Amino acid sequence: MRPGIIAKKIGMSNFYTPNGLNIPVTILHVDDCKVIERTEKPELDTDKILLGACEIKKENKTNKATKGFFKKKSSVPFKYIREFSIDKETEVKAGDSLKVDHFQEGQFIDVSGFSKGKGFAGAMKRHNFGGLRASHGVSISHRSHGSTGQCQDPGKVFKGKKMAGHMGDKFRTIQNLEIIKSDPENNLIFIKGSVPGSKNSLV
Repeated sequence: MRPGIIAKKIGMSNFYTPNGLNIPVTILHVDDCKVIERTEKPELDTDKILLGACEIKKENKTNKATKGFFKKKSSVPFKYIREFSIDKETEVKAGDSLKVDHFQEGQFIDVSGFSKGKGFAGAMKRHNFGGLRASHGVSISHRSHGSTGQCQDPGKVFKGKKMAGHMGDKFRTIQNLEIIKSDPENNLIFIKGSVPGSKNSLV
């Protein structure tokens, strides 16, 4: 189990192979990720590492509690910190840097992040409902989700019923995405397909 990294989603683009094949790719920018600490527990099969990204240069951008936390870890303050599980055989220690060359072309990875927030959405957009008839006599109910309750028994709407509500902004993981290209000079990774999140979001 290799350690993960923290990256920023730049956006989507096209990548053309030498054969002329067009591949949709998502471009991720990887900042200099530093391992803050490594936690080893003999009773577990894996170890934990605390990873930091986007070093905070100005002292007035961090409060006293944050300064104390990173001082205890003997590290400079970072804007983002995440925890990853790694195998005990993985040679990663506190102070190491994880960059773009940590991943190779053709490798398959999992990408996690928060999906785009869609706000309050109706049942047709949120759950792909068909809606009511669009003929005469259906008065301003074309995109309605229809009836939701029952009669006298049980006489209520069960929790989890598919209705209108908040859509998106959920933590999602896309598995087995192929790395098409790794660009260490510009700290960019080109991943085949789409990943969760909007532009400039953290993944």
